[in-house]
Amino acid sequence: MPIPLLLLPGLLCDARLWRDCLPAGAQPRIADLTQDDSVGAMARRALELVVDAPHFAVAGLSMGGYVALEVWRQAGPRVTHLALLDTSARPDTPEQTQRRLDLIALSGRGAFKGVTPRLLPLLLHPSRLDGPLAGAVMEMAERVGVEGFLRQQRAIMARPDSRGDLPRIGVPTLVACGDADALTPPALHDEMAALIPGARQVSFAGCGHLPTMEAPALVRAALEDWLSPPRSA
Repeated sequence: MPIPLLLLPGLLCDARLWRDCLPAGAQPRIADLTQDDSVGAMARRALELVVDAPHFAVAGLSMGGYVALEVWRQAGPRVTHLALLDTSARPDTPEQTQRRLDLIALSGRGAFKGVTPRLLPLLLHPSRLDGPLAGAVMEMAERVGVEGFLRQQRAIMARPDSRGDLPRIGVPTLVACGDADALTPPALHDEMAALIPGARQVSFAGCGHLPTMEAPALVRAALEDWLSPPRSA
């Protein structure tokens, strides 16, 4: 029987992020990462979804990747597979933190609905900015809401530098991103893949920061391969 697959959404995202790319036969458990203002607390809340499982796989995208690394730190012996999608092991740069503070200030002035249009060019491939997917991303953001957004930004700004932990990861690890990801560019994934022993790296062609929605079939295939038992020699 498949083990549970703990799925961790990104900033301003919810379960819709994973809807169309679920691996065949998976037992998905999608965490709510809108209630806490630290990565550690987000990981603890997510782990409540698998409290009944001695072992589980975990996949996170963007902010969810930061939380996935924290889940691995908190529950390492129980984690059998780790997937890091469109994310980074680095802490925020001063420029990134300032951009977040500017968005927080914008939200504080009652302009939360203006946040997602500002972020959309960083989230989706340019070819999708005027299509239905842009609307789906904005709807997710509305469901998360301003208070959830503020908590998430505080958590992201305070996240640790995880690069020193990566060489200790000893489970099958997928490192993947859209080839046109503007928020967490492919170079950041090259860095992670080089530091994680045996990591498998995948690039999703024609995708930005949200390949699970932009090219779900490609992501599903990558996740299924990641979860498959090792092939016999």
